[in-house]
Formats: sequence, C-alpha cells, structure tokens
Amino acid sequence: MSEIVIAEIQIIPVKPKDGLVAFASCVINNQFYLGNIAIYTSLSSPDGFRLVYPSRMLTNGKHIAITYPINKKTGFTIQKRIVEEYLKIVEGLAKGVDSHGRKSGCD
Repeated sequence: MSEIVIAEIQIIPVKPKDGLVAFASCVINNQFYLGNIAIYTSLSSPDGFRLVYPSRMLTNGKHIAITYPINKKTGFTIQKRIVEEYLKIVEGLAKGVDSHGRKSGCD
C-alpha cells in the first residue's frame, strides 16, 4: 500500500470560539476532495490541535459522520499536514502576511 498524498490544503482561519480556530480542506491522493474539516485547539493532543470531520444531525438528534479517516495512521497523516499548513498561516498573519502570502495593507 502506498503512502497517502495530501495536497491542495486550504486553511480558513476564524475568530477563535470554544477552541475552533480554522476550517480546512484538502485533496487526498489527487482523487478525493475533503472539505469542512474543523481545526480545534486541544490540550490532550501532542500537537495541540484536533480535527473534527463533517457530520450531520438527524431529526432525532443523533449525529452521523459524513467523512472520516478509517484508521489512526491515516488520521494522523492528515492532521499532521493540515496542522503544518495552519501553523504557517498563523505565523504569516503574525508577520503581517495574509493567508494568500500577501503583505497586509497591500493591494
């Protein structure tokens, strides 16, 4: 089995609320788009973050998962790459660069 390739990672930072800091999307193995991944801070995670994958609430109040990694290795690989990109964005914002790599205030 070949390694998973995670590409075209997009991060949309949000105003932090209840641990939510951003949303992410990515393309897996150039074949599958995965979107609406929430990035939360997490004190119990080694990298300080956790990903929450899309789900829906049924009329009876039960949540069902729409997409999610089916094993820990895949979940860890996706989280590692998304968190790396998120940290690059945060570092850039701290330096006055927007999420597209442009200096703030420049047109």
